[in-house]
Amino acid sequence: MLQLLLLLLLSSTADSQSQRVSGYKKANACVCQLNSTMWVFPAPKFKYVLEEVHTCEESLNNLQEELTFSSQRLPLIQDQFTNFTARLEPYNYLHSQGLYTELSLRQLGQELSQLQVDIDVVHSQLNNSETQKLSKEADRLHKHVNKMQTIDTLNMKTVKEKLRYLKNKLETCKSIPKDFRGQDRHCLKGLITNISDPITAKVSPFGKSCVSGSWGKQAQKESDGQKNSYWVQPLLSSHIWGNTVRLYQTYEDLMASTNHKDFTFASSYSHPNAIEGPSAVLYGKALFYNCYRSADVCRYDLETNEVKRVTLPGTGVGFNNKFPYCYYDCRLNSDVDVEADETGLWALYATIGNHGNLVISRLVWDSEVKSLNVTQTWETRLFKKATSNAFMVCGVMYATRYVNEYREEVFYAFDTATGKEDNSLAIPLEKVAKAVASLSYNPTNKQIYMYNDGYLLAYQVYF
Repeated sequence: MLQLLLLLLLSSTADSQSQRVSGYKKANACVCQLNSTMWVFPAPKFKYVLEEVHTCEESLNNLQEELTFSSQRLPLIQDQFTNFTARLEPYNYLHSQGLYTELSLRQLGQELSQLQVDIDVVHSQLNNSETQKLSKEADRLHKHVNKMQTIDTLNMKTVKEKLRYLKNKLETCKSIPKDFRGQDRHCLKGLITNISDPITAKVSPFGKSCVSGSWGKQAQKESDGQKNSYWVQPLLSSHIWGNTVRLYQTYEDLMASTNHKDFTFASSYSHPNAIEGPSAVLYGKALFYNCYRSADVCRYDLETNEVKRVTLPGTGVGFNNKFPYCYYDCRLNSDVDVEADETGLWALYATIGNHGNLVISRLVWDSEVKSLNVTQTWETRLFKKATSNAFMVCGVMYATRYVNEYREEVFYAFDTATGKEDNSLAIPLEKVAKAVASLSYNPTNKQIYMYNDGYLLAYQVYF
């Protein structure tokens, strides 16, 4: 029996795998050396398995508690879901009547999302037919609310568009005569049909390194003084700010860069009366421009050196590089663009309230009380950063976009007399450099003036 036990021990190891041990015969018996470490009891493994058993028991107990808690919560969640669907009924009615608000529906959607999270937690724990049904109903209801939100958003956009149209019509009816185009015979012919190649091409008197600024001819037709004068306004500080304007008495003086006079309208580039961005226009005996880091338009009187200002209307008027011209390469701080045409002065800018789209405001200088005022405002649907520049002609705003290094294109028009827009234009505008700093129309000679990265270009307009 002992020999048999020894044989069994020799034929197995601690890991129950068969082993062969060498031995020899002695006195009619099999004799061999034994290594007892081969059969040491695996205490560490036994301890590990025992710990796993205890852990598993604790997990089972916790799971049982969670299932019990979820079973108790299920009726409460079902009641909550029932109450929610009941609360949704008024929204369904208001939805059919078009009376609900987007904000209220969004809040309802957020509440439903949280409820759906609670349902998913319980469903993941119980996963029975009742929780499956509740989860499907919640998902179906969520899709319904999302659909209502989508329709509501479309309805709100439609209402906002109608409101914008009515506001524009109201502004048109305020003070501009219906036949205001008759003030100039060229305006009777409708929109611009063509623009010539540059008829003037000259490097700025401040050099090609001065890439940003504005220039042109005095724009007021009935002006007593400076009737034939030309001006150049350079932005000498970081191509953004300036405080001087150079005046030439004649076109010949400009071309020869002689007989000029410099006017300083601010004591420094950071003075509140300094200019910000390429936005100036000389109208009569005054320079109009965007005041330093503000939503204001300034009027600098060349004779008295006085500066008057007016704040542009709108919710969140863009300035300090909030809404610059940006189609090709953003022209820094070109937020507010002051323009002139046959009907007077204009400011082109964008507001947060109009979603960054271009806004047109009409400016009027009251010489009796010496105040600058905004009389009317129109909102367009053209995103300002999607344009490279804009200008006014006969009460119509034209916008341009970048085509290539040597060409811009007039592609959009908004008529303040009718509130109508035309985005089908494709009028070429040649240039000599990539970026356009400023673009302005002059009603006295029907020419457009471009400050083109240090070059001064002029074009003839055809109707």
